[in-house]
Amino acid sequence: MKGLPLFVCSQLLFILLTSTALDTITRDKPIRDGDTIVSAGGVYELGFFSPGNSKNRYVGIWYKKILPTTVVWVANRNIPLNDTSGMLTLKPNGTLVLVNSSNASIWSSNSSRSLKNPKARLLDSGNLVVSGRNDRNAEINLVWQSFDCPGNTLLPGMKLGRNLVTGMNWYRSSWKSADDPAPGEYVDFLDSHGYPQLFVVKNSSIVYSVGPWNGVAFSGSPNSKPNMYYTFEFIINQQEIYYKYEIKNASLPTRVVIDADGVIEHLTWIERSQSWFLYLTAQFGNCDRFALCGPYASCNINNSPPCDCLRGFEPRYPNQWYASDWSSGCVRRTSLACDQDDFLKLKGIKMPDSRQSWYNQSMNLEECKKMCLAECNCTAYSNLDVRNGGSGCLLWFGELIDIRELSHNEQDLFVRVAASELARKRRRKRSTLIAVISAVVATFILSVLAWFSIQRRKRRTGSEVLNEDMELPLFDLVAVTSATKNFSSANVIGEGGFGPVYKGILPNGQEIAVKRLSKYSGQGVQELKNEIVLISKLQHRNLVKLLGCCLEGEERMLIYEFMPNTSLDYFIFDPSRNASLPWKNRFEIAIGISRGLLYLHQDSRLRIIHRDLKTSNILLDSGMNAKISDFGLAKILGGDQVEGKTKRVIGTYGYMSPEYAVDGKFSVKSDVFSIGVIILEIVSGRRNRRFRHLEHHHNLLGHAWLLWNEGKALELMDECLEESFSASQVLRCIQVGLLCVQKLPEDRPTMASVVFWLGNEDMVLPQPKQPGFFVERNSMESTESADEGCLSNNVSLTVLEPR
Repeated sequence: MKGLPLFVCSQLLFILLTSTALDTITRDKPIRDGDTIVSAGGVYELGFFSPGNSKNRYVGIWYKKILPTTVVWVANRNIPLNDTSGMLTLKPNGTLVLVNSSNASIWSSNSSRSLKNPKARLLDSGNLVVSGRNDRNAEINLVWQSFDCPGNTLLPGMKLGRNLVTGMNWYRSSWKSADDPAPGEYVDFLDSHGYPQLFVVKNSSIVYSVGPWNGVAFSGSPNSKPNMYYTFEFIINQQEIYYKYEIKNASLPTRVVIDADGVIEHLTWIERSQSWFLYLTAQFGNCDRFALCGPYASCNINNSPPCDCLRGFEPRYPNQWYASDWSSGCVRRTSLACDQDDFLKLKGIKMPDSRQSWYNQSMNLEECKKMCLAECNCTAYSNLDVRNGGSGCLLWFGELIDIRELSHNEQDLFVRVAASELARKRRRKRSTLIAVISAVVATFILSVLAWFSIQRRKRRTGSEVLNEDMELPLFDLVAVTSATKNFSSANVIGEGGFGPVYKGILPNGQEIAVKRLSKYSGQGVQELKNEIVLISKLQHRNLVKLLGCCLEGEERMLIYEFMPNTSLDYFIFDPSRNASLPWKNRFEIAIGISRGLLYLHQDSRLRIIHRDLKTSNILLDSGMNAKISDFGLAKILGGDQVEGKTKRVIGTYGYMSPEYAVDGKFSVKSDVFSIGVIILEIVSGRRNRRFRHLEHHHNLLGHAWLLWNEGKALELMDECLEESFSASQVLRCIQVGLLCVQKLPEDRPTMASVVFWLGNEDMVLPQPKQPGFFVERNSMESTESADEGCLSNNVSLTVLEPR
């Protein structure tokens, strides 16, 4: 400061000294209500606040630059101040004390040892630390820190676990509500019995577990694997056991919260949208409920019912099991014989509850097996760490509970079973091998005969072909002609790629719908046969019922139950009729379509891909119940097949998934995309393809995506629903719709998840990613006709990326 006036030097010195104290509380600088301190980088702020609509005052820490205020730590959770006279002071021994207007202490930090020159400093990590005033590294030479007393929020660097030397227990608990930060019903903590694991408990009852740590992640939480944003760490040594995570980009605000309902949410701040983004949630569905299926059973959210006994086990109480009460679990089919037992290898599962377990970090898998076999009470074993080919040993004793199927988990579980169970399995394999060899020989012998048979079949008439595999009654042509008044144009109730659909009345008064194949139709005999074979074997309340068919001469007709309220598109896209379908009906229709599609994908005896799901193929009965129709383009997936491919892409543009329209690949996720489009059309009352907006040229999916990111999703809703809608249901439908139309098939949910999400309002859903066909059309294209025709043959589409 040489050459500067004394006054200027003193002012600069004052500014320097005060700026260094902006993040610090000292003995002579307490914090009163209205005052705050801010961390050096301006990330966090500490002061007094009132949560939600409450008038009570609390001392807390929140993000300095984020609005609305997001609190990450609260000091006096249990004892609020009822006025603004509170003061946070630092005692000479280094104890932080919160006093009220009567100077009575209502909260203190209870420091473990005294300091001569203490200071409390708020760090850019969000940690409030008390250390000596001359300590250069406050986080090492501290006597107390707020990170040791988590609230409902886990910040990067915070620990969940236990200090085995001091007895310090790091856990977090939910708030009672948004207005009350007092500890709520749910606690997230590390249980150190057996091999340590994290539990969420409600009033001392376990409701959720992430499973044991496998060296990379918790076996029940595959999303906790290291990635480009976060690193995860689980430490077990003689001094402490804990879990924590760190963020690679320190400028990205992130927090993991346990909310008032016990749901764990990982949230990240998005600066562009000025909102918190739900990066992931720990609990997705029923299979996340602790021990839902009882002992020796596994849970699969994609199955119905979700619970199934492990191989070699059977339901303990079959009557309860088949009544959907799985809590009693399963028992061994064959009793154990200790040293004569063997082990079944299970892959792709969440490891069982490890409270009744023993572990050793230095043993290998073979040593682990021998030890388990020698201990008659040992029920299973596994590697402790899956990295580098696997290491360590984890033994389970007692019943195995809380198992679920997770195909991406890399840890194998070896379950103890009677040796005869494995012999039975080997016999099945041997029988299968013999059958395969026999089939190959038989195929070679029959190939010539098959060729001759094919040649003969090619010469058959369409009627002969259609009569194969028939499980339906045949209607007389005269009776159908009479019922439809000689196929009068006045009786036409619809028109599709197959041909016209007529209303008819049989002599007994029964109303029917007659689908007549037109000779000019783009679909033909094969599609007709396909629909007969498929729908005749399906029975579900949300699928249209096929009564029979008529195959005489050149006539090809399907006879359906009559749907008096025609199709869904008749109502939602017509301004004169859309108000007659209020929100309650629309929501029930969305659930009905989802249930019908779940049946096709999973619960029927065939795994069926519809391939042409659209609003015009959703029929409505007299009670406005949805029924899926038109199975002419449907495909059956056999065995373990999960997808197919075709060179002939047929379907309706606007409802087809990108991978099907561009590459001809279809799977259950293709239908999921279609139902996502339908749900968004149900909410908005607008067609995806014909959608137009003054501010952009996106289709309906793109418009919904833009509104969602802007926090304006309710603006998508059909205006005629304003008197009848439920905001939470509408938002849930929009979110589910956007999740279904995500660009990549693997990102889309299964129909089991869709049905579960729509029917459970308390579930926290994942955040959707960019939809498929998120294209911005040019102005010339947007003026072209947007008629919803059918695509056939080889289709080439260009999918543009958003600008």
